[in-house]
Amino acid sequence: MRLGVGTRMLYDGELVEVVETAATTAGNEVVLKDRLGRLMRVSVKELLFSDRVQFVPDGPGPSSADDMDLASVVLSQLGLEERRQLLERAEHVREVLYGYRSGSRELAREDEPRPGYDPALPKMVRYQTKADELGVSVRTIGRWVAGLESGGEAALATTASTKSVLDRCDPRWVETAVEVLVEYMDQATPMRKTVIDRTRARLIARYGEGAVVVPSKSKAYEALALLEKQHPTFRLSTKRNRDIAGRPKEAYGRLRATRPGEYVLMDTTRLDVFALDPLTLRWVNCELTVAMCWYTRCIVGMRLTPVSTKAVDAAAVLYQAYRPLPVLPSWPAEAVWPEHGIPRSVLIDPQAIEGPIARAAGPALAPETIVIDHGKIYVSDHLTSVCAQMGISIQPVRLRTGRDKGPIERFFRTLRQDLLYGLPGYKGPDIFSRGVDPEGEAFFFLDELADKIRQWVAAVYHHKPHRSLVEPGVPGLRMTPAQMFAHGMARAGYIEVPRDPHLGLEFLETSWRTIQPYGVEIEGCRYDGPGLPKDGRPSPYPNGLWPFQVNPDDITRAYFRDQDRRRRVLHWEHAPVLNMPMSRDALRYGRRLAAKQYRHPNDRLATADLFERWNLGFAQTLTERRIALRMARDQAAFVIDIEDDEPVAEDSAPPVQEVGDDDAADFEDLDGATDLDEDAFYADALEDL
Repeated sequence: MRLGVGTRMLYDGELVEVVETAATTAGNEVVLKDRLGRLMRVSVKELLFSDRVQFVPDGPGPSSADDMDLASVVLSQLGLEERRQLLERAEHVREVLYGYRSGSRELAREDEPRPGYDPALPKMVRYQTKADELGVSVRTIGRWVAGLESGGEAALATTASTKSVLDRCDPRWVETAVEVLVEYMDQATPMRKTVIDRTRARLIARYGEGAVVVPSKSKAYEALALLEKQHPTFRLSTKRNRDIAGRPKEAYGRLRATRPGEYVLMDTTRLDVFALDPLTLRWVNCELTVAMCWYTRCIVGMRLTPVSTKAVDAAAVLYQAYRPLPVLPSWPAEAVWPEHGIPRSVLIDPQAIEGPIARAAGPALAPETIVIDHGKIYVSDHLTSVCAQMGISIQPVRLRTGRDKGPIERFFRTLRQDLLYGLPGYKGPDIFSRGVDPEGEAFFFLDELADKIRQWVAAVYHHKPHRSLVEPGVPGLRMTPAQMFAHGMARAGYIEVPRDPHLGLEFLETSWRTIQPYGVEIEGCRYDGPGLPKDGRPSPYPNGLWPFQVNPDDITRAYFRDQDRRRRVLHWEHAPVLNMPMSRDALRYGRRLAAKQYRHPNDRLATADLFERWNLGFAQTLTERRIALRMARDQAAFVIDIEDDEPVAEDSAPPVQEVGDDDAADFEDLDGATDLDEDAFYADALEDL
């Protein structure tokens, strides 16, 4: 519109009119006059770009508030044939207006202007000639001409009507149908006929018989098909429908991490593959607990457990973020992570470093905040206390909102599609996808399955480009989790290292016990060692007890802190017989086996029977016993290295009275096998490690 004297506008909500324009040294200005006759001088720049001004048009013209689509919206809906027909119709209209199909005399064709379309002829004569040529009415030609003059070629397009079947139904019927659909969110999937009948009954009860026009059966089914897109009820699973219904109504946002370790996601899922428990030799379901760095998508902790996961397992996964698990010699070179997470770009040649070099399977970082769901293992007193001690914040996600930890949910899907699907024992994501006999296929033990997942993560997943790992300054660049970690370390400029070499003790559960002359008893196991105060001195704690920590994956040792604040190691009384780690679950299972066979069982008999149950007992070959030793070593979740001042030797341990149906001679010579030199065997076996 034209800005000059007489132009009206709303200035700060008040109607004003331009009465004078002037050019000054500060720029072009206008004088405004309000309805009370007051004058004000305003710059033209402010009128054009200020939100305080709204012009009042004095005639028709295009506006963003017009009830019509943009020309690009209309033309982009047309196909090639429709676009050709539109251009042909536009040529006919230009010939009516100007006598030439191009609209210009300079671009006239050989036979133009044709008879009946000479610009000198009256307009209605030309309208009639074109109507006779195309077989349409004169009114149609007039409508085309008006459309081309007002909106160009886009106004001549005949687009499909945007009025849906919902617009043709009574709004009260549509509103009531939506209410019925929402009520089925937490119920079983209904039939469409049931929803239509309930909607009709509710309309009669609410408005009376015949007050609302009920659509026909076909129209009602068509309307429900459109409402299904807004409120899924029939076509998807009920769980998926509840997830969609729980989506937030506001705009989506996301939590943005700026450095490695700022946010660590933790979650547990049941794997879609069976495994064999080496303790019971039975098929079991297994659960995978994973810790993922949000910034890099690196898996910084992982633990596979049979049947269910405990709070100590979640703590073990969090501990792996500080102390990554070592790689096995058979792993490829690309699976080995740089030393303590330091990028290779800023690390000198590892071969030039003297001393042992750590071969970790993942990055080492110090989590600042963990993002967890509301599972019992994550909100337990044990894990929350560990986080408080380590200075880790806990951020729970919203209830039934899986997208709050979407990256780790996507990792579980990638794991199933890229690895688990091809493994024997794969049972599918649900009961309907299961094979005839997945248990009858070849199998993996739990530790073997865990090793394959760890190796896949280290060698494949960490080196696969991720579409969400991008650098805004380099469009189109897709980085791998390993590259993103190096990028994040370069951006942060520092690394986090543990200040305490005995960090693993912070993640173990504490047992409060009294100290007896024979030592201390925890979970039915007696421990003793140097530094244990047996002189009857009182405990410095208010409850009068002493705190002890035991690794559930290796109960052969217990840890405590003496009055000098020094860490001490206690040995299980049967540890010299084993000379290898023993888990708490394995001992409990062995006790149950021994209780069925012996009148007076004890832990040594239970351990011997457990080895026989595994077919890895004292009567088996040295190779099998090396396998058992290696498996037990690899499955340890916490690596705690505390040197013993005076380790307890086997010959110095107090004698244990063996009670049972078999005497000691029978126990030492099972199935006629000869006795073995334990120290010589394990000295040789440990060399393989």
